Amino acid sequence: MELLLATRNRKKKMELQQMLKDYDIKILTLDDIEEIPEVVEDGLSFEENAIKKARETAALSGYPCLADDSGLVVDALGGEPGVFSARFAGEDADDQKNNNKLLGMMQNVEADQRTARFICVIALSSPTGEVETVSGVCEGRIAYEPCGTGGFGYDPLFVPRGYNQTFAELSLQIKNSISHRGRALEKCRPLLQKYLDS
Repeated sequence: MELLLATRNRKKKMELQQMLKDYDIKILTLDDIEEIPEVVEDGLSFEENAIKKARETAALSGYPCLADDSGLVVDALGGEPGVFSARFAGEDADDQKNNNKLLGMMQNVEADQRTARFICVIALSSPTGEVETVSGVCEGRIAYEPCGTGGFGYDPLFVPRGYNQTFAELSLQIKNSISHRGRALEKCRPLLQKYLDS
């Protein structure tokens, strides 16, 4: 079976491939197939965006497609950046600009008020549009400064509950075992198995 991951993010691709290595599945990404239009992520929730990405990409490519939408939800910011996590600092934002904006907004927030969580929704769609979703959550807090060089996005600022290191300081193996994406993929296993069996 071939499974298309609806991403061009190389670090996300590596993370997903690592988590799916036990399956007899050939993993493709958007870089492996003929150019298809970028899906506009205009949903109001992670689930809406994941479903739209998976369904449109599967229909256009003809492959079963796995898409995720994930982001950081910070309590002191009323849930921001949320679905706008990737473009928090504007349309041309990169990880550093997003992290700088978040730190700026959090500079006067006390330690016990810095709670946050990463949320991931994974959608698995057939080329004909049947979609199933699962989700995963990782609770934690926002650090006062970036730490670590691993991962991507807000990883240098996010300290998962039960740890004193950021996602960017933890090994990929530990991060994958506790992360929002790892937890969502764990729930996705039965869906993938169903695809393989059929």
